[in-house]
Amino acid sequence: MCGWVCDAAAVDLLPEDVPSARPASRPPPDLERVAKAGRTDLLEAWSTNGARPLSVRALDEGHPITASVDLSGPLPRQVMTVPLLGHGRLYGVLLAVRQGPPFSDRDTALTHYAARLATVHLGHARHHAAVRDTVFRLQRALLAEPGRPHPNLDLATCYLPAGGGTLVGGDWFETVRLHFGRTLLVMGDVMGHGLDAAVDMNAYRSMLRYMASTDLPPHRVLRRLDAAVCEEGTRRPATCLLVQVDPARGTASLTSAGHLPPALFAGDGTAELLDVPTGPPLGTGVGGYEPTTRALAPQDTLLLFTDGLVERRKEDIDVSLARLAELRVRPGAGVEELLSDVLDRLDAQHAEDDVAVLAARIRRRPEVGGALPQ
Repeated sequence: MCGWVCDAAAVDLLPEDVPSARPASRPPPDLERVAKAGRTDLLEAWSTNGARPLSVRALDEGHPITASVDLSGPLPRQVMTVPLLGHGRLYGVLLAVRQGPPFSDRDTALTHYAARLATVHLGHARHHAAVRDTVFRLQRALLAEPGRPHPNLDLATCYLPAGGGTLVGGDWFETVRLHFGRTLLVMGDVMGHGLDAAVDMNAYRSMLRYMASTDLPPHRVLRRLDAAVCEEGTRRPATCLLVQVDPARGTASLTSAGHLPPALFAGDGTAELLDVPTGPPLGTGVGGYEPTTRALAPQDTLLLFTDGLVERRKEDIDVSLARLAELRVRPGAGVEELLSDVLDRLDAQHAEDDVAVLAARIRRRPEVGGALPQ
């Protein structure tokens, strides 16, 4: 537009907290103040004497567009201000400046059309940002307080939403404290993104907490959860990995519903992917979840994660998992340090999908009466 309607243009926006409707007793917005805020350099660029105050009429139904002539410089300057009105509110103002003949009716109409189009998109963008912020805060609230693990377990967690305009999705983690010093570690991923996925994630999490409290083996917890979700019939499918850690025995019992296998980092910093039988995702009603058991050494660290940590576009998932298995971390690193190192090495901050990660290690506490605390 500036190439032939004006020589320069600027847009100034009002703060988002300005009320969308003004009482009849409130004076109309001061377009001159809005248009000139931070634009002194734009106006002074045309004159050695500085810009003279613009003659801008008050905004009302009869004068949606205003124009004036500034004679402070060697050549007359035509100045036009157009309010950005839409969705029942004023978003700001468009300021157009040029030397030469006055703005024609066609120039005015084109500028007004451009302002209205920009306002529509601005309103949509702010609505989208508000929805995304709501979903993000909802999911962060849900993930901020995972269940209380047993004191015999060192734990570190992290959730990173995907960048760009994609809404956060259904990635989640959980820990459930069980009897006899055990803890159930949970990592899940509801299919899809947005508010619906976040709501379903919370439903899965609530149901799993209840079923895990019955102290069933992990594979039977998945069977009951799959049956309950299938019977309800309103939830999106989800993958889920359960790991029941028993510090007293130094073992982990694992079962998976379509989820990626966990990684195990040894005390020397090397990593491996654990072989876990994979059943169908939750919500299919097929069942068929089987357990496997793995011994844990004192310095072993389990790493549960969602696919956003490893997946790369147009790359086979086996290649992505191999990249994780080839990582070497500092021997003796704590769980927080190990988790941060893995996120940095895999560039999780720029992942194409949401990332949820949980690291856990058995904490060897002093024995009381010959046994670990219950």
